[in-house]
Amino acid sequence: MAQLLLGNVEENVPDEEINEFLQRYGFPPFDSIERVPAGSGQPIALLRFSDLSSEALNLLRSRIHNMFWKDHTISAQILPERQD
Repeated sequence: MAQLLLGNVEENVPDEEINEFLQRYGFPPFDSIERVPAGSGQPIALLRFSDLSSEALNLLRSRIHNMFWKDHTISAQILPERQD
């Protein structure tokens, strides 16, 4: 399961809107989303894709990393796959 960490996506942006944004740039729908409140830094959304490898997700990531969206420059990072 590949995981994408989106930084600087405000907590009030609906999950459906994030999904639509990503699909415009070729991403498949994500399987789950976990929000990390801003607290002392940027708000973060952790997205999980069960049908993508980290390598495939990294190719897609380059399409949106450092893009200006919703009045913020978002960052996109791939988390390494865990070996359970």
